[in-house]
Amino acid sequence: MPLFDDDPIFRRRRPSRRLTNPDVAIIKKRINAGEFLHRIAADFDVNPGRISEIKTGKLFADVPPAT
Repeated sequence: MPLFDDDPIFRRRRPSRRLTNPDVAIIKKRINAGEFLHRIAADFDVNPGRISEIKTGKLFADVPPAT
C-alpha cells in the first residue's frame, strides 16, 4: 500500500497552477510594487519559491512586467 493512501488530506491535494506569461507579467509588476512574495504566491496558488525564482530571473527572465 502506498504511503498516505488512506490520508484524506493527501488525497485532496492539488498540484500548483502552471504560470503563463501574462501571469508572470502581473507577478513582476506586483513584485516591483513591493508586495510580499507569499501573498502573490497565494493569489496564484503557487509555491512562494516560484515567485522568488521569477524575482531573481531564474524563471521567465524574458517576460517584462505588466504596464
